[in-house]
Amino acid sequence: VFSLYGGFFPEEYAWSNYPNVFKRMPFMKYTFNSVKLTIIVTILQLVTSTFAAYGFAKLQFPGRNTLFLCYVCTIAVPWQTYMVPQYTLFRMLGIVNTHWAIIILQAFTAFGVFLIRQFYMGIPSELCEAARIDGLSEYGIYLKIMLPLSKPAVATLTIFTFTSVWNDFMGPMIYLHKDDLKTIQLGLRSLIGEYSSEYGLLMAGSVLALVPVFIVFLCLQRFFIEGIATSGLKG
Repeated sequence: VFSLYGGFFPEEYAWSNYPNVFKRMPFMKYTFNSVKLTIIVTILQLVTSTFAAYGFAKLQFPGRNTLFLCYVCTIAVPWQTYMVPQYTLFRMLGIVNTHWAIIILQAFTAFGVFLIRQFYMGIPSELCEAARIDGLSEYGIYLKIMLPLSKPAVATLTIFTFTSVWNDFMGPMIYLHKDDLKTIQLGLRSLIGEYSSEYGLLMAGSVLALVPVFIVFLCLQRFFIEGIATSGLKG
């Protein structure tokens, strides 16, 4: 029910909208697809970002700073500028209309590398040097020293990535056409028609879609706040 003057609380609560969401569309299937894509992409971004950030922060090689600058500059390039050639490439690879398109599309992030690298720069290099003297390999330093010390930054990137992938609409809309592959955001979009929209079901579905993000934030909020306070200041 719409009101001219609005208000913080409705005059009548329509709790029936919540079960009706599951009747109106395959909500659980869409949720499963979103959970699947979000978990896979989040794990991949954590692995690629932390690994690349270690190389840019603690390893010395020719052109390191230039390469990092070029990589970070890709953040400023809008996705819309290369969206069409990217779709053409994925179509040639035969992964359009599969979840692989979304996974490959978001498996790497320059923002994640920048965030983790800034945190790594604040970790004393003497720790790495001492580990090398003791015979620990670069992979060992990354796994046993850098990752355990970077929990706040990793938690921050986890929340950012989880929220971004979970709420992503354009990517699934472009690459996922089959109904059994769609995510929860595309499912909610189906409630908006050309001539009418089911706002009650849409709001109920939106509330349900917020639950996973809320749970993740509650679990990682302590590390998230610490990571925000330190990642942008060190280095």
